[in-house]
Amino acid sequence: MKATPNEGSTVLQVRAALAEDLPTVFDIRKQVFVLEQDVHPDEEYDEFETSAIHLIALWQEQAVGTARYRSTEKGWKIERMAVLARFRKRGVGRALLSEALERLPKDGRVIYLHAQEHALSFYESSGFTPKGDRFFEANIPHFLCEFRG
Repeated sequence: MKATPNEGSTVLQVRAALAEDLPTVFDIRKQVFVLEQDVHPDEEYDEFETSAIHLIALWQEQAVGTARYRSTEKGWKIERMAVLARFRKRGVGRALLSEALERLPKDGRVIYLHAQEHALSFYESSGFTPKGDRFFEANIPHFLCEFRG
């Protein structure tokens, strides 16, 4: 878990989500992906919810963001990065991504994600490189990105 002072007395923490945090994690994703970005719930929630490692970001102990990572046949995939709108541009996404990268095993496998096109520069500035052409997931343009390490 990391604690980062931001804006004076504000503290941002990122930690592994506990079982009792999962309803909150899913609610954050609902607010960001389902309500804000119009992703159908059937596309947002999947069979990996119980096997993925979920992270939760807390701003002054209020849940404001989440991400998850999991092992796939292609390597380690970071996904479902979501930060509530009013907490964006405060370092929450970067803290979530940093925590995921720190927790991933150093086993030589590729670390990758599917970056929404509007967030591509964020991921590039965090050490990821786009690979291949733009594609669509849930009707949203994405790019496959791999971590440069």
